[in-house]
Amino acid sequence: MTDFAAGIKELPREEKVLFFMDLLHRIAVHHGLWFSECIHQFGMERALSVLFASREKSLPIQMDRLSRVLGFSQKNGVPEALQALSPEKMDELLQATAVNWLANDGVWFQAVEFSSQQFDAKRANDTCWTRFSPFEAESIKRFLKQEENPGLPGLARALSFRLYALVNTQAIRWEGTDSFVFSMENCRVQDARKRRGLPDYPCKSGGMAEYPAFALTIDPRIRTECLACPPDRDPDGPFCAWRFFL
Repeated sequence: MTDFAAGIKELPREEKVLFFMDLLHRIAVHHGLWFSECIHQFGMERALSVLFASREKSLPIQMDRLSRVLGFSQKNGVPEALQALSPEKMDELLQATAVNWLANDGVWFQAVEFSSQQFDAKRANDTCWTRFSPFEAESIKRFLKQEENPGLPGLARALSFRLYALVNTQAIRWEGTDSFVFSMENCRVQDARKRRGLPDYPCKSGGMAEYPAFALTIDPRIRTECLACPPDRDPDGPFCAWRFFL
């Protein structure tokens, strides 16, 4: 019987390490492709339900297998080495992870742009937000154990748990009890462009895909109004501002 894995087993240690990293990448992409196809087949709402049902079963299986091979201990399904980190180191890890997410987003944008043109990269980016934004909202909603329709207070809290909250400076100004304005006081991406002497990236179309989808996933009664977003913003004001109301 042919040993089809013989070639892998014969790799030098350094190449096996690289191969292991490649396998992790394949798992991540396969996971995303399943989610994307479920969106296509069933729509976003059902796809999100299937995604989190899959995650609930898949993550413990993967962590248990890796812990047995690598010899790390777990507590309640979490590596104890992570639980032992100091508060300062944990905060540093969270921020580094969020910055990695943002860097990965930029790498994807440039990869599409350089292979085609900025219009295609922008179109891909905007479409990506129609899928990532409701996913992130549902992920946060479940993490916070929010009720089905948590209203504007629920949305305000959820916005403070986004990846962006770890890399940008955000603010919320309440307008009574029926609406609030969410503003991005400092934007890491736009700030970098400003330092390089570049104009604002026109992200309004992406924001119109991102923010309404996020709010509707938290509570379908919430509506979104764009107050400012490049290319439509006051240079002396926040980078973008959005009003949320019932």
